Amino acid sequence: MDRPFFRSALSGNRQPSARVRAGGPAGRKLRGGPQVPAAVAPPPARTPNHPQPVKASTGMFWRRWLKRLVLALLAVALLLVAVVAYANITAVWASRGRIFSEVSELPHTKVGLVFGTTDRVNGRENLYFRYRIDAAVKVWKAGRIDTLIVSGDNRSRYYNEPEKMRQALVSRGIPAERIVCDYAGLRTLDSVVRAKEIFGADTVLFISQRFQNERAIYLAKAHGINAYGFSARDIHTQAGLKTKLREVGARVKMWLDVNFLNTRPRHLGEREQLPE
Repeated sequence: MDRPFFRSALSGNRQPSARVRAGGPAGRKLRGGPQVPAAVAPPPARTPNHPQPVKASTGMFWRRWLKRLVLALLAVALLLVAVVAYANITAVWASRGRIFSEVSELPHTKVGLVFGTTDRVNGRENLYFRYRIDAAVKVWKAGRIDTLIVSGDNRSRYYNEPEKMRQALVSRGIPAERIVCDYAGLRTLDSVVRAKEIFGADTVLFISQRFQNERAIYLAKAHGINAYGFSARDIHTQAGLKTKLREVGARVKMWLDVNFLNTRPRHLGEREQLPE
């Protein structure tokens, strides 16, 4: 009996059912039809033996370097503060017990040295100049010194600190022959070193405001000079405050000159004889 169903199955023309086409059970044999192959799953991804490094983001990189920069700047700032503080303290220590404000306390010294400054500032009298002259006259009249060196800048024919000081001292009664001008006292260091190497003074009484006397005594000790200081009257105005701020930097330069730079006076020259 030739049925149509068997003819269709034998001929292989029968289509799989919709359930099989839509993803029915894998490998299920249809009735009277061919074997449907089972779906093959993809192989699992291999896990590497060593995890790959994770690159830092750009933001993390800059934050890390910014932190290092801030720490470096902070370290430099602390170092500068330490150097400034140490330089200023050493000047005070070096002059301890060697600076006087009363004439009666002064030891007798053959040579006194007045540090130069301009006699006028912006057309007005410079009180630093006046008070140093007052102090020098006081020391002289008390008989505490025999000779005065006036040391300052003489950068041009129109600017001559030593000559201005000499004139002021002579007008106050100090004999001109007891005053020696040092025209190459461009800095405190120059004035101090030249007092010994040019004028042969091993013991000197510095006459200036206390802040400069402290620095000068530190320099004198470093160059083998036995030094004392007599403090002239100080200034406490705005101009005086600016001078004090400059003095902080001057003491750092003082410390560097002595301990690292071995700075010498700009001008030395031949020896000069002080009055007997």
